[in-house]
Amino acid sequence: MNDPISDLLTQLRNANQVEKTEISVPHSRIKADIVRVLKKEGFIEDFKVEKGKNHMQILIKLRGVGEQRAITGLKRISKPGLRRYVSSTAIPKVIRGGLGVSILSTSRGIMTGREAKKEKVGGEVLCFVW
Repeated sequence: MNDPISDLLTQLRNANQVEKTEISVPHSRIKADIVRVLKKEGFIEDFKVEKGKNHMQILIKLRGVGEQRAITGLKRISKPGLRRYVSSTAIPKVIRGGLGVSILSTSRGIMTGREAKKEKVGGEVLCFVW
């Protein structure tokens, strides 16, 4: 697996399409931070990190019932082959009716575009979630 963030987003997208309530993904610190931001923004219900037999897992409980899902779309912006960096004044907005959020990796950790703009830090645009 070359891109763990894309793998996480793909698993979330697929779970939403088949209306799963829980998924389990392999643990990494950046995935746990992204999931923490998704929980804080209300896109997922809860998550917890569990120690498995050989490795750690992140158990994610998705929000929504039936076709009314909290996550309607995900898009990976910065990829391993083409990184996208922005300054604090050029942070993109996800317009999707005001319900979207951009997730950035900054020098102060993983945060939303709103938080990064408020703290006046730029960074790598990881993904959009709406």
